[in-house]
Amino acid sequence: MAADPSDADDDRPGPSGPVGPRSGRYTYGRFYDGPDPLAPPFDLREAMDQLGRDVMEGTSPRSAMRELMRRGLRDQQGLDDLQRRLHEQRRRLQRENRIDGTLQEIRELLDRALEAERNSLQAEDSDDARFREMSLDALPDSTAGAVNELANYDWRNAEAREAYQQIQDLMGREALDQRFQGMKEAMENATPEDVEGVREMLSDLNDLLEAHGRGEDTAEQFAEFMAKHGQYFPENPSNVEELVDILAQRSAAAQRMMNSLSAEQRAELEGLMQSAFGDPRLAEQLSRLDSQLQAMRPGEDWDGQGRFRGDNPMGMGEATRAMEQLAQLDSLSEQLSQSYPGARMEDIDLEALEASLGRQARVDAQRLAELERELENQGVFERAPDGSLMLSPKALRQLGQSALRDVVGSLSTRRGERETQRSGAAGEASGATRPWAFGDTERWDVSRTLLNAEMRHASGDDRALDVTDVEIVETEQRTRAAVALCVDTSWSMVADGRWVPMKRTALALHHLVSTRFRGDALQIITFGRHARTVDLGELTGLEGAWEQGTNLHHALILAGRHLRKNSDAAPVVLVVTDGEPTAHLEPDGHAVFDYPPSPETLRATLNEVDAIARLHAALTVFMLGEDPRLEEFVDMVARRSGGRVVAPDLDGLGAAVVSDYLSSRRR
Repeated sequence: MAADPSDADDDRPGPSGPVGPRSGRYTYGRFYDGPDPLAPPFDLREAMDQLGRDVMEGTSPRSAMRELMRRGLRDQQGLDDLQRRLHEQRRRLQRENRIDGTLQEIRELLDRALEAERNSLQAEDSDDARFREMSLDALPDSTAGAVNELANYDWRNAEAREAYQQIQDLMGREALDQRFQGMKEAMENATPEDVEGVREMLSDLNDLLEAHGRGEDTAEQFAEFMAKHGQYFPENPSNVEELVDILAQRSAAAQRMMNSLSAEQRAELEGLMQSAFGDPRLAEQLSRLDSQLQAMRPGEDWDGQGRFRGDNPMGMGEATRAMEQLAQLDSLSEQLSQSYPGARMEDIDLEALEASLGRQARVDAQRLAELERELENQGVFERAPDGSLMLSPKALRQLGQSALRDVVGSLSTRRGERETQRSGAAGEASGATRPWAFGDTERWDVSRTLLNAEMRHASGDDRALDVTDVEIVETEQRTRAAVALCVDTSWSMVADGRWVPMKRTALALHHLVSTRFRGDALQIITFGRHARTVDLGELTGLEGAWEQGTNLHHALILAGRHLRKNSDAAPVVLVVTDGEPTAHLEPDGHAVFDYPPSPETLRATLNEVDAIARLHAALTVFMLGEDPRLEEFVDMVARRSGGRVVAPDLDGLGAAVVSDYLSSRRR
């Protein structure tokens, strides 16, 4: 952040200190308004990975977005962390403080006054002194009753008189501080004229609010009130409505503070209000003000309360501000929960959040809001035909890229598999070149392309580069493959934690085929009680459901159709399953389930294995889990088809499938 050299004559402090006269120096300092503008742009890959994982586990896209905001990212606090800090601050506020501090202080002042007065009376030998002692002994036990009964008492002791005066002043200052910010300090050592000024302000305020309630107030009346009493309102409201909002919020907090006291404590404070500044009219005006504010703002929380159980005593004004703080923390917590209809990250009050948790909390919330906007701008979700949200093709490509990146990372650690990181866009270069034609994906021959452009320039054409200049590298003919990926979607895949690895495997393979082997024909087939072909979006959002049956027979029928439809391509069948076949398809389309597998199910499945073998397909079964019956079955499949069996762990499933696909293409 640089200082403008044109301001060099100004001695005002710059971002990192004062800039001297005529210094002409640039100074740099911390950026204080929102996230760092020089921070790197959002990397959405981590966010996309989290969203994709949640969606693949069966969470709705909208819920997945909400979960992402709640959890945050690796280096970014989420809403749950901010909420937890708010709750900790709320608990600490209630655990460390108590709200009867004014009562305690008044009781101590009263005891001091009575003790000093009794000591003076004991030194006197008169009937009047004895009568006064009897009067003091007959005072009520309650603090409020004793203070009010002593209102007209003629104190003999100066210290006692001063202590009693402190009681009246303290009660008045605390009562005003509940409703007007900073009044406790402003009214310290207040004169009778100061008290009369406050009483007059309250009277004028009540008259103004009554006129406003009747619709008879005017802008001039409000301006006159502020000109006369504006020093009591540092917030500088611009109209009566703003003034009512400010006062009602504090008055409601004061009422919640009173609600939080015991019935006895509440009665004591209500009784002591009559002694505020020794003028009962002040209590009358405050009561009148509270009644009007409650009628004007019934939506404020007038009935709430808080439980304070600490050792630190707070006065009435301080306790009221604590109640306001609790209300603010609760409001922020609701905003951070984002659980109400139409919730948006923009709803969060950043200034209140910074005041409660510090600047970093504000930055974290702003970054989350920017992340939400960026994901929306990137078009992560789109509407399905039924109106529901689903991952967009762009999001699926990003997820596939991420899944493939993980797979390639796994493959690169395997001996002899490093070549799988090559692009695979075309075969080996033949040494020849040819002009580019629409649809060609081979790499450019840069030297030939630039030479063609220079030759065209020599003939008088000034265009820097033309499409006719482009020549591409010819490659050896590459074999095209037809791939059927059959994935088990029976309930055991969900129950045993194989659901998401299966989907990420499909994402990785789909991304590899669609970006590096575009000529290949990939079809994804799911099989539970029945089998069906699905696109990548359907598979990604597919929810696990309780369904009995592993119908590999039906899946292989669909795989065979795909291979025969692409008879000019090398046939590849990849099967991911964690159980032996327990269902088969009847000629009428009805799926028959039996466990243990019936001879008819095994016979039908093996017949379809034989049909796949007759197409000379490379068949690989990826066996998940340790099931002796499944091992026996897949060994039989491998022997009959000439295929392979691979038993990867879940972390290695994607790498195993992609590696086998690449190997099958080479074979």
